[in-house]
Amino acid sequence: MESPVGAAPEREQIRSTVAEPSRPPRSIRPRPPVRAWLQPAVISLIVAAAFISCYVGLQRDPQPHQVPIAVAAPLVPGAIHEALGDTVEVHPAADAGAARQAVKGHDVVAALSADGSDGLRLEIAGADGTSTTSAVKTLVGAYAHGAGKRVTTDDVVPFTHFDTRGLAGFYMAFGVTLSGFVLGSNALGLAGLLHLRHRFWLLAGASVAIGTLAAIIAGPVLGAVPAPVAPLVVTLTLLAAAAAFTTKLLGTYLGPVGVPVATLLLLTVGNATSGATIGADLLPTAARTVSALLPPGAAVRAVTDLSYFDGAHAAGPVITLALWACVAAFLLALRPRLRRRRTEVAA
Repeated sequence: MESPVGAAPEREQIRSTVAEPSRPPRSIRPRPPVRAWLQPAVISLIVAAAFISCYVGLQRDPQPHQVPIAVAAPLVPGAIHEALGDTVEVHPAADAGAARQAVKGHDVVAALSADGSDGLRLEIAGADGTSTTSAVKTLVGAYAHGAGKRVTTDDVVPFTHFDTRGLAGFYMAFGVTLSGFVLGSNALGLAGLLHLRHRFWLLAGASVAIGTLAAIIAGPVLGAVPAPVAPLVVTLTLLAAAAAFTTKLLGTYLGPVGVPVATLLLLTVGNATSGATIGADLLPTAARTVSALLPPGAAVRAVTDLSYFDGAHAAGPVITLALWACVAAFLLALRPRLRRRRTEVAA
């Protein structure tokens, strides 16, 4: 039987309809907000400007400011202070032995005493850093030249043989700070995988591992940091914990901006003002103020005291590190309660 007229074209139309499935409508992506473009660029520019300003700016023209010097009788402390002004802070000493002991106890950075009728003896603590001791030698040399006296210099607290430039403590503190920062940054992404207390255990346990590893490598293995191992491990563990918990805290409370803020605080300002590459007594007033309060600066001071001055003034910096770690951990633990209270108030 023949097909009715028009049936063949109809079948062809159906076949073509089956053969060519309908295309889904093209999705229209919304235009990204301006903030998505600006925020990463602005943050990176701020970090670059801060890093260069701190590291290059602080080393541009370091000036001594109230550098502590012990002056032994029969020299007249008042005359030396009058000649050198506010660049030094004169500490009178009964004799040359007492002045030398003040240097070895890290109460002063140098001791000045008479050396015969026409000479001066300058005893320095090289472990205080090349920039500081060079500034002291320049100041005393200028004073001696004006007084017509010769100067004999003796380093009574030199650096260890494997750290002749005195930078091992700084690099070690920088490495531990960086490790703690990376640890805290990575912990920010674990909120959906680990309970808060488990994240705390992770940060604390990894900080102990970082501090122990750094102390063993820089101390017994390389011999560049002559501090006793146990106190050094405690100091570096607290530094790692301070960096990790602080980074986690800033990222938790500030969101995406928190990690760049931690970068500026710990890795940029903290390390630049730590007093290792430029002595704390040569820093500008603002930098000198924050130097001992930030974890890297506190750690460098503690490591120096433990390594060369029998830990004479290490307690203060160690307490500073412990406070950073403990306060940051406390505020992190408080965060869930604050969120629950905010939710209850909103409801």
